[in-house]
Amino acid sequence: MSLSEIKQRIEKAEAAAGRAPGSVQLVAVSKVQPDARVRDVLTQGHRLFGENRVQEAAGKWPEFRADFDGVSVHLLGPLQSNKARQAMELFDAIHSVDRPKLARAIARLAQELGQCPDLFLQVNTGEEPQKAGVLPADADDFVAEARALDLPVKGLMCIPPVDEEPSLHFALLRKIAERNGLDGLSMGMSGDFETAIGQGATHVRVGSAIFGARDTAG
Repeated sequence: MSLSEIKQRIEKAEAAAGRAPGSVQLVAVSKVQPDARVRDVLTQGHRLFGENRVQEAAGKWPEFRADFDGVSVHLLGPLQSNKARQAMELFDAIHSVDRPKLARAIARLAQELGQCPDLFLQVNTGEEPQKAGVLPADADDFVAEARALDLPVKGLMCIPPVDEEPSLHFALLRKIAERNGLDGLSMGMSGDFETAIGQGATHVRVGSAIFGARDTAG
């Protein structure tokens, strides 16, 4: 699979869902990928990337940003409150705001820094105990609290359980977003992004299908 093939599949899925061309943003998930592979995708003209860890992104993206214009990097993985300042200075969007305590920490830092990345609130649609995110029943209150903190909430994010039909989770996330007047839906990965687009995804997170298998050694 290549970047151009993934983009073609996104375009087909947009058309099949009756959506406007370009309404879905491709977040190329570059976590634990060798720099050479990331540079290759940058050289092909792609500019939106996703990382899971603040520390890894901090060691990688300042140099790439110096070499390539218009780069946007989004945080997809869990964020500890003590890393929130660094994350807010490094990322253009955070997709993993998964608890009120973190939202409050981001709000305090936003006042201090005078800026804040776009935020997506994470919903644990499968109600899995090991997974981050608020429960669906608590999502409306979480959106309201984040808005009361004057945070730039752009949408919602979910990661469906691996052994369940993802479209049910994507539909649930869309329903929660619609009733809260949110447009952004960060959902869908390498194996199910076309399904997510059919359910209204605005950001799909694709890694291995673009870069190849991840190097997890070390």
